[in-house]
Amino acid sequence: MKKIFIATGEVSGDLQGAMLIKSLYKIAGANNIEIEITGLGGDRMKQAGAEILANTAVIGSMGFIEAIPFILPTLKIQNLAKQYITANVPDILVLIDYPASNLALASYVKQKLPQIPIVYYIAPQDWAVPMLNNAPKIAQVVDKLLAIFPGEAEYFSQREIDSTWVGHPLLDRMEDAPDRRQARLNLGIKPEDKIITLLPASRQQEIKYLLPVICEAAQHIAQQIPEVKFLIPVSLSDYQNAIKAAVDQYQLSAQILDGHQTLNAIAAADLAITKSGTVNLEIALLDIPQVVIYRINPITAWIGRRIGFKVPLMSPPNLVVNRKLVPELQQEGVTADNITTEAIRLLSNQSARQEISTGYQQMRSLLGKIGVCDRVAQEIVNIMNFCTVS
Repeated sequence: MKKIFIATGEVSGDLQGAMLIKSLYKIAGANNIEIEITGLGGDRMKQAGAEILANTAVIGSMGFIEAIPFILPTLKIQNLAKQYITANVPDILVLIDYPASNLALASYVKQKLPQIPIVYYIAPQDWAVPMLNNAPKIAQVVDKLLAIFPGEAEYFSQREIDSTWVGHPLLDRMEDAPDRRQARLNLGIKPEDKIITLLPASRQQEIKYLLPVICEAAQHIAQQIPEVKFLIPVSLSDYQNAIKAAVDQYQLSAQILDGHQTLNAIAAADLAITKSGTVNLEIALLDIPQVVIYRINPITAWIGRRIGFKVPLMSPPNLVVNRKLVPELQQEGVTADNITTEAIRLLSNQSARQEISTGYQQMRSLLGKIGVCDRVAQEIVNIMNFCTVS
C-alpha cells in the first residue's frame, strides 16, 4: 500500500486536488499499485476518495491584514498535519498551491523526514510576480515542481528547481463542460434571454470587498438593460446567506445556484463579472467575455505600495498572454460605475467581444494538451516507484 499525502487550501485547491485524486486512482490502478490518499482539502477531495484531516477549502485570503483571522486556525491545522505525517509516514507529499502554509509544511517534512519526496503542483505565481520570491524556499524543500504554465517551468528551472511543464488542469475539467445551448437547457433559461453571471467570492474577504460593489454594478446595468437576468453560483455554502441578502438589498433579478452549477452558469452567460482567480480561466475556456475585479483591504494595498509591490496584471488570462486581454479593475478602480461601463461596452460592442475571443484562442494554445491530471498522476507514481527502488 502506497500512502500519498496531499496538502492544499481554498476552493480552487480543493477542486484541483479532487481532479488529481481521480487520476491518481486511475493511474495507480493501471500500474497495479494500491494507494491510500490522505490530506488537507475540502469536500471535493473527500468525494474523490481522500481522507480529509481538516477542511482548508474555507481558509483562504490574499493580503497581510486579510490573513490575520486565519493565522491561528492555519497553525492548528499545520500542527495536526505534522503530527499525522510523523505518525503515518507517507510515500510522497504533494503540495497544491497555497504557498505560505504548504512551504511551512514542506520545510518541516524535509527537516524531520527527509526520505519523503516532495512534489509541488500548481506552484506560487513567482513567474508572474517575481517579488513573491518563493523560489529560494521551494529550491530548499521541493524535489520536483510540476508547472502548469510554460513560462512557470522556465522560471523555476532557471532557479535550479527540477521543473516539468504538464499543462493546465482546467483543460481536463472543460472536457465535460456544457456549451451555451446545453447550459441554458440545464438551467431552464430561454435562448434569447440576456444573462450576466456574477462570480463575487471564493474567499471571505471577497464577500466584504467585492460582493457589494458587484451587486451595485448589477443594479446599474439592470437600469440600462431592464430585461437582463443574473446568475450567481455560490462557491461555498457558508456564503449563501450573505449573497442572498445582497441580492435582496440591491433588488436584483438573480438566480442563486449551488457551486456545482458554476460551469452551467458561466456557459449560459453573455457576460461574466468576476473576482480575480482560477475561475477567470474557466470563463475564458468557455469563450465568455468577462470583467475582472480585484480589491483588498486598503491598509494591505498601502503597505504593498510602500514596499514597492506592483501587480500590473492580475487576471490569469491576462497573465498567460502577458497583456490586458480582458478588462481588469484593481483597488480604487473597482467602482460600480467602472464595472458598469466595461460591462455595457462588452455587451454592446461586437468587435470588442471578438477581440477577446481571438485572445482566448491564443491563451488556450499556451495551456498545453488535455490529459494534464493523468500526466501529473503518472509523474507522482513514477517518483514513488523510483524512491522505493532507491
